[in-house]
Amino acid sequence: MSDPVFPTEILEPSPLPQDVYVVYPLRRRYWLHLLLFAATVFTTLIVGARLQYNFDLGLPQFRSDADLFPLRWALEQPSRLLLGVPFSVALLGILLAHEMGHFVYAQRNRVWATLPFFLPAPTLIGTLGAFIRIRSPIRTRAALFDIGIAGPIAGFVVAVPVLLLALALSKPAPANANDSLLTLGYPLIFPLCWKLLHAHGAASLSQLNLSPVGIAAWVGMFATSLNLLPGGQLDGGHIVYALWPRAHKMISRLTVLALVPLGIFFWMGWLVWAALLLMTIMRHPAVPEYPPLDMKRKLLAVFALVMFVLTLIPAPFLGAGLWNLWR
Repeated sequence: MSDPVFPTEILEPSPLPQDVYVVYPLRRRYWLHLLLFAATVFTTLIVGARLQYNFDLGLPQFRSDADLFPLRWALEQPSRLLLGVPFSVALLGILLAHEMGHFVYAQRNRVWATLPFFLPAPTLIGTLGAFIRIRSPIRTRAALFDIGIAGPIAGFVVAVPVLLLALALSKPAPANANDSLLTLGYPLIFPLCWKLLHAHGAASLSQLNLSPVGIAAWVGMFATSLNLLPGGQLDGGHIVYALWPRAHKMISRLTVLALVPLGIFFWMGWLVWAALLLMTIMRHPAVPEYPPLDMKRKLLAVFALVMFVLTLIPAPFLGAGLWNLWR
């Protein structure tokens, strides 16, 4: 008698060949990150050296065009670059903290992100800042919120003690302070920290000659407020999208409208930011609407608003509005 034949032996089809896809992780170009960072260290040392030189001599921060990016002056005597170490360390420390905040929380949420790219440039501060690139989908609103808010919080936490140290190191403004090529406006956090250090009266903040470290703190605060603008694909835009996905476009458009009068009457750079936001309003990556954010993250959003109010500078450079320049 032959062995019984089970139905599975007759009905089960033979397996068909299938395509197998192997996804390899993207390679990190460490050499490029290091090269850009080293170049940014060099350019910020140049700017910082001149700022420290002027500060030590009691001169205004930006006395003439020669102070804007004094490459030739620095290379005439390379040892001068050592003067720029405090400014470079303070500024790059704040920027690095901001970008690593994004990077760490991207890793925690299993989102593939690049390491920070620093941008060296012959600008007032020797750089155009830094950024990371997100190279994989963000799967939840909570992950989008965490990645978006982690950068501003990390940068702000580093910038505050830098600011307190800088205000303690600063000096009374020189008699020729009005000869400065640029006059900086201050965010709300500057007078608050100044009063904290000098609760029983001292020279007003307007009578202060900021040290180079203070200028680095100023840049860090200003960068925080720019990133927290509630629109587009800025950090503030990510926070808004995570809170109210359907309101993101409307709030972004209102932000653009608010920047226009700021650009006309306070600083024409706001018009550039308005244009940048317009180009990114419609391109925010889609994130699933559910589940919504929990109460802890909503409270952190309130803290982000407080940071924005404390660091916003309507007139970063006094008298630089489009209306003033036209007049």
